[in-house]
Amino acid sequence: MVRKLQAQDIKGKKIRGKVPVLYFKEGNKFVAFSPALDLSTCGDTKEQARERFIEACTIFFDEITRMGTVDDVLAECGWKKVTVKEQSSWSPPIYKRESLEIPEGVC
Repeated sequence: MVRKLQAQDIKGKKIRGKVPVLYFKEGNKFVAFSPALDLSTCGDTKEQARERFIEACTIFFDEITRMGTVDDVLAECGWKKVTVKEQSSWSPPIYKRESLEIPEGVC
C-alpha cells in the first residue's frame, strides 16, 4: 500500500509524496513499515500504527530538512533525484512484490 505523506519544512514549504507502507502483525501489535524510508512504527491497531507512521514521517522529514541532509538521506535510502522543468524532486525506489518458494532445508 502506498501512503501519501506531507511534512512541513522550516521554510514553510510542503513536502509531498507517496511511499510504500507494509502492514503486518507482530505478536499483539500492528507494524507499519516503509522500506523506502527504512522507517517503522507500531500500534495496538492498524489505524494506530498508520497514524503513528504518518507522525514519524513528519518528524523524519522535518529533521532531515532542519539538518540540511535531505539529499544525503534520501539518496542513501535509494531515492532518485528527478529534474522536470528546472524543478528538482525526489522519486522513491520502486518495489516489485514477488513471492518466492523457500527451498527445503534443515531447520
